[in-house]
This record gives sequence, C-alpha cells and structure tokens, in this order.
Amino acid sequence: MDFNRAVIKVGSALVAPTSDGCSGQYILAIAQFITQCQLQGKEIILVSSGGVAAGRTIIQHGSPELSLATKKAMSSVGQMQMMANWQRFFDVPCSQILITQNDLADRERYISIQETIKIQLANGILPIVNENDTVTTQALSIGDNDNIAALVAQACEADSLFILSDIDGVFTKDPNIADDAVLIPNIDEITDEIYAMAGTSRNPLAKGGMKTKIQAAEKATEHGINTYILNGTKSEVFSSLLAQVNPGTRFAGDKDIISAKKHWLKHTLKSRGKIKLDPGAVNAVVNQGASLLPAGIKSVTNRFKAGDAIELIDAENNTVIAKGITLYSHYDLKRIMGKHSNDITAILGHDYGDVVVHRDDMVIL
Repeated sequence: MDFNRAVIKVGSALVAPTSDGCSGQYILAIAQFITQCQLQGKEIILVSSGGVAAGRTIIQHGSPELSLATKKAMSSVGQMQMMANWQRFFDVPCSQILITQNDLADRERYISIQETIKIQLANGILPIVNENDTVTTQALSIGDNDNIAALVAQACEADSLFILSDIDGVFTKDPNIADDAVLIPNIDEITDEIYAMAGTSRNPLAKGGMKTKIQAAEKATEHGINTYILNGTKSEVFSSLLAQVNPGTRFAGDKDIISAKKHWLKHTLKSRGKIKLDPGAVNAVVNQGASLLPAGIKSVTNRFKAGDAIELIDAENNTVIAKGITLYSHYDLKRIMGKHSNDITAILGHDYGDVVVHRDDMVIL
C-alpha cells in the first residue's frame, strides 16, 4: 500500500454531512491524514465534492427537486465555502482548480492542468480539484467527481487513488439490506459481476454512487493506478492506511505500462485530424506492429499540429484502424505524404524523425 503520489477523492457526504453546509466533522481526520502523508514526503492531490451541498443553505429553493440553474448557483457560492473549510485545517496553502471532463479530453488544456499541478506540488501546495459545475451544460447528475478523480490521477501520474465516501467498500451484497453481505478486500479484475454488485447512492446531494466508483476504479487501474474505496467517516481507516493496512476495497492497478498509455490515447486524448493509409501501411500498422511511415499516407484531413492525436484510416474501406500522436503537422504531412523517410529533410528543411506516428504512441482500434 506504500505510495508516492496519490489522488484523494472526498464525497459530498463527508464535506457537508448535514443540511447546515460545510462541516469539519469528517474532513478534520482526512486533513490530518493528508498532513501526515506530506510529512512523509508523499504528494497529495485532493478532489473534493460538496459545492452544491455547501451552497444549499445560502441559495433559496422551494422544493427538494432542484433545477439545473439552482444547482449551478449553489455550486458557485458553495465552492467558496468548501475551499475555506478545507484551508482552515492546513498550514500549507491550498489551490483551487475547477475543471470539466472536456478539459481533460483536450490535449492543450490537459497538459496545462498537468503543468499547474506539478508546479504546485513542487512548491508544497495542496491542489484541490472540483468539477466546474457552474459552466456545465448537462445535468449535474451526469458528471461525477469519482470519474473526474480517476482522470486527474492519470493526468498527475499518480500511483494511487483513494475514493472516500460513507461506505466501507464493495460488498458481495447491499449491506444495508443483507445481513450476510461480506466486504471484498481485493479485486484484481473488474468484471460484469463486480458491476452487478454496485448499488445507487442514498445521499440526495451526491452525484456518484457505487457504480461510478467502480467506473472510476476501472479507468484508474487500466492506467496502472491502485485504487481504494474507503469509508471516510471512520477515523480508524486513516490509521490503517498509515500502517499500510487496507481497510476497504483495493482494486489492483494494471502493471502493463504500455497498455495504460494506450488506454489514455484511446479514451482521453481528443483526435484533431485524420490520415488515410494505403493497404501496405494498414498491414504494417495492424499486423506487423510497425510505426507509420510517410510513404504509406494517401491523404490528410483537418488542421492539426505536431503532438496532436490523429485517427489512422484504411483508405480502402474508410474505417478507423488506429489512433496515435503525430510527430508532424497537417501542413508538413501534406508535403511528405507518399515520400520516403530519407527525403523528409530535403522536402521540409527539417525532420522530427523517420516516422509519422511511433508505435509506442499508437493504439490499434
């Protein structure tokens, strides 16, 4: 259970456990755990829910069913309350980072988030991340901080993700209605059976539930990140973690690092352009595990820069066969497509390598 960099996700049930807004009832113990980790030289990124719950006492509302506009207003004012509540438990400065899933899918914004958090960690700052509910255009129940936390863990290259809520972990049955429910301490593979055990959240202010926690665990473990679902209402949980004892459910991270990188390419990075390949290039890429050379490119579509993700398309049947990161822009590719790699420098006056997309930066679809 030892780790060097971890993302800790804290749910609304812990930040605002009552109808009176933010509270220190549970997060004091969480803050003390974070401080102990920092004193041991570990780096922590906090993903905190609770903006809507914290703002509920400030924004007037007439019924339990809140409109999207009301939730956004609550989130905006509640975010300030939530940040102030966290900061009072730390001697180190905290930062506020508000993001959406689109920010993590866009490469430039993704890198910007990476760089910001990296610099803050290097300066002893605790980054506190939350979904930017105020600017979301979909119902808030669709987005959730469990999956945001998994994507942040990927972006930060964390080795562990701790999802804290008011539940002990994954059980064989719903422990609220089944006396014979048993906590599952270790899950090596997330299967349909594991998902079938997932219930829905009983907290009306929460957007997640066990299903989104398992989805988050699946995203994180495919990226090689060990993931834990833990009960943050119990202070003994944090004593166990410091003693390197698992007090909840642990999902083992995938040890195939290349697979994890390909998972990021496939699911997170947004494609900016398309290139069509001749049959020889398709065969080399799909069946021979080769990098893509300029000689096999037949056409280039859309505008993109070097370093962007692009789709590789079989020109004969117009199907997407792979996705990868290009070393050349659309402008350069239009000049060197169909040419031999040895001619790149003569045509462009420079070169970034003999290949257009390296095999290590490509995932077959």
